[in-house]
Amino acid sequence: MFFAVLDVIKGAGVLIWPLLICSVAAVFIVCERSYSLRKAAIMPQDLVDAVVNGRPLMGGKHTVLARIVDFAEQHKNDEGAVKAFARLEVNRMERGIPYLDVIYAAAPLIGLTGTVTGLLQVFSQISPDTGLPDPVAFTKGVALALSATVIGLCIAIPSLVGSGYLQRKIENYAAQLDVLLERILTRTR
Repeated sequence: MFFAVLDVIKGAGVLIWPLLICSVAAVFIVCERSYSLRKAAIMPQDLVDAVVNGRPLMGGKHTVLARIVDFAEQHKNDEGAVKAFARLEVNRMERGIPYLDVIYAAAPLIGLTGTVTGLLQVFSQISPDTGLPDPVAFTKGVALALSATVIGLCIAIPSLVGSGYLQRKIENYAAQLDVLLERILTRTR
């Protein structure tokens, strides 16, 4: 099994390096954003309850909601600035996710490039005397050439799923922050 995986990696040729970079970047972005977008880092429940019930705010000072509340208290008469600041906070939550979009689009294309170059090498080994390839070498060469595409797809699919999941999570937070923002603005008037 291990040797089969090693053969697939070798079959990708030199393009394994950009595929590896895409893979590492995708894993990093999904893990980092998943950790950064946890509920306690965005809007802890005690802070949400305080905003909704009009109580004094305690705890959660380094969260997105706390930063919005602090900005609103410093700019009590500028509702537009508070709304713009809230949009900037939502934008900060999206940090890194556009790179996932690039990765899930680029990884299969890099893999396809590896497949095409591998197939060119396979077809260039056809015997000029007979016009036929060695069947065993030809079959193995085609299989290895396709390995780059498989690796590209194995990177693209989780990146696509991760991007969709994180985008949806941010959209949910943005909707919740919009509702809370109205309470915050009412409170600071």
